[in-house]
Order: sequence, then structure tokens, then C-alpha cells
Amino acid sequence: MTAALFILLCVIGTALLFDFTNGFHDTANAVASSIATGALAPKAAVALAAVMNLIGAFLSVAVALTITNSVVKLQNDDGTPKSELMADNGQALLLIILAGLVGAILWNMFTWLLGLPSSSSHALFGGIIGATIAALGGHGVKWVGDGSKIDGVVGKIIMPALLSPLIAGFVATVGTWVVFKIVGGISARRSKSGFRWGQIGGASLVSLAHGTNDAQKTMGVITLALIAYGSWTQTDAIPFWVKVVCAFAIAAGTYLGGWRIIRTLSKGLVEISAPQGMSADGATASVILSSTHLGFALSTTQVASGSILGSGVGRPGAHVRWGVFGRMAMAWATTLPAAGMVGALMWFIGDRLGGYVGAGVIMALLAAGAASMYVQSRHHQVDQHNVDEIWEGGQKVRKAPSRVA
Repeated sequence: MTAALFILLCVIGTALLFDFTNGFHDTANAVASSIATGALAPKAAVALAAVMNLIGAFLSVAVALTITNSVVKLQNDDGTPKSELMADNGQALLLIILAGLVGAILWNMFTWLLGLPSSSSHALFGGIIGATIAALGGHGVKWVGDGSKIDGVVGKIIMPALLSPLIAGFVATVGTWVVFKIVGGISARRSKSGFRWGQIGGASLVSLAHGTNDAQKTMGVITLALIAYGSWTQTDAIPFWVKVVCAFAIAAGTYLGGWRIIRTLSKGLVEISAPQGMSADGATASVILSSTHLGFALSTTQVASGSILGSGVGRPGAHVRWGVFGRMAMAWATTLPAAGMVGALMWFIGDRLGGYVGAGVIMALLAAGAASMYVQSRHHQVDQHNVDEIWEGGQKVRKAPSRVA
């Protein structure tokens, strides 16, 4: 086995592990509001989300192609492949991808441990961008397109990151305000069933949308690795087996349930009623599906968080925990650079040691870091049985009963 093949296998395995962590890290995006209001039982909610993520992963490849073509600059200005990336079966590019994935996974695990709904997508982009800059310098990153279309890191990643939560929050605010105006004179008992089914439909649509966007990112990473190795040459298509394994990996992670983050979004940010939950889910799904169609690799976490926050702003008399939102915003702002620094560090280690040893040490560091955070999480376990508790400042405030209206 050559060193390049060994690194390729490490990349594929690590990419699927990232896909798995993406699943449980982002489960809250789809199910938080439904669990908060009691529209779905916690385990039923994550099972529904897993199935819909699995289906959604097969519906589009636009975002996957963004990852393949819009992050690392694979070609010189004259259109020829970069020799420094593609030499020795793409060993240099494979190491960049591996280092970036490790940075993304460790940041996902860290924010999951803290219960912060940060962006798995931006962790992935940050890790790969950091490793690319460490290996090639800033010119190795495809920051912008050629001017004829929206492309590159700025157009397809950074701009959607800034605009999508604002748009989702505005849509959810207006939607919530309108819904409460309509149902203001209707008793909770009469509206309970309708809103419950509305929330279940909304959660299903958000999960489907999440599959069309987030599962695609790992597909793009693996395809990029296959292109680097030379076993795949099409930059406008994804191998079918890659679609299948990525779809099942993110579905499995979703079913596991990222209960710490579900707690933050369902109880920690806003006290969600059923009309709010339905409005938030509708806003989230519409923004994600629109962006997927355009190939924008946005953060579904930021969209869902913006929607839930907007539902609190739009409901008369609702209490928004701005301190929790401040912590979330801080995590959003630090995700790209933090994952980038870890990705750069992993690349330096792998490059200095080289070949089998370098890739092996990177994998060992990943295993050690992930295992230590998992062990730490067992000191205070969060699962479907205590996900409805409210915590502030590290202290349990109370156990909030679920509501449906």
C-alpha cells in the first residue's frame, strides 16, 4: 500500500466520522422546537429526523460540487492542475483534506460538549482553509470566482453565513407575529392538534433540507480526495457509492441525537410555543432549500438558531435569553478561525513527519482528543430523559414542562 492510498483511506474514514458528528451536532436544527412544545417525543423526533436526512441526501449534489470546486484552488491561472497538489497521487492535497477534517471534528466535539449550536459546516470549511493556507499560503484558497458567477469562499460560504440567519430570523419573526394575530382568539385546545401536525411537517421538511445541504459537504470532501488520488476525474458529478455512505453516516449520527445542543435550542434560547415552533421550522426549511438550490454551503445551525430567535422576537411577551444567544454568536464567530488553526497545526505535524507516520499521528491525535471530550461528557450526561431541563450559567434553573400551545 502506498502512502497516498493510506492517506486516502484515512480521509474517507475521517470524512464519514465528520459526517456522523455533523448528524448528531445538527439534530437540534430540525427537532428542537418540536421537542420543546411536546409535538414529538424526543426519541421519535430524532428518528424522524434521521429518516428525512437520509432521503434528503439523495436529492441534490449542488452543495457537494461547491465543496469540490470552490474551496481549494486546484488549478493554476492557465487552467493546468497544480503540480504541488497532484504529485505522488495527490498526497499533498490528501494531507490538506485530512488535516482539515480533523480540525472540524475536534471543534464539533468541543462545541457539542459545551452544548453550543455552532456550525459544523464552518468547522469543515475552517479546517480545510486553515490547512490549505498552511500548505500553500493564502493564494491556495479559492477566495472568489472569475467574476461571471458567484463562487469561491466569499461568495458561496462567507456571504451566506452572514445573510442566512438574518433572513431566517426576519421570516420567522413575521411568521410568528402573523400566526399569533390569527390564533389570538382561538382557544389553545382547538388549535393544539393543528399546530402539532404543522410542527411535525415542519420538522420533517427541515430534516429533509438538512440532508440536501449538510450531507452534501462530506460527499464533496470525499470526491475531492478521489480527484486528488486520480481515481475520479469528473468535477461535476459525485460517485454513487459516496452518496450512499455519506447519507447513512449522517442519518446514523442524527439518530444518536445531540441532546446537549437540542437542550440549548429547545429550552435555552427561547420558551417555544407551538405557533412559534411551526413558524421557526417553516423559515428554516425555506432558507435552507433555497440556498441548496443555488449551491450555497450555508450553516444550517445558524439558520435554525436565527429562526428560533426570530420566533421569540415575533411573539408578544416572549422572553429571549440574550446571554445564551451571545454565547452562540461567539461560537459562530470563532468557528472558522479556531477550526482553521487546528487544521493548520495538523497539517504541519503531518507534513513534518510525512507519509504513513504523519497521517497515523494525525489520526492518533484525533482519537485522543475525541475520546477525552467524550469521557468528559459522561460526567454530566444529557439524553432524552433530561433534555427538557433549563440550565443557565452552569446551574439547573428548573425542569420546564413541554407545551403544545
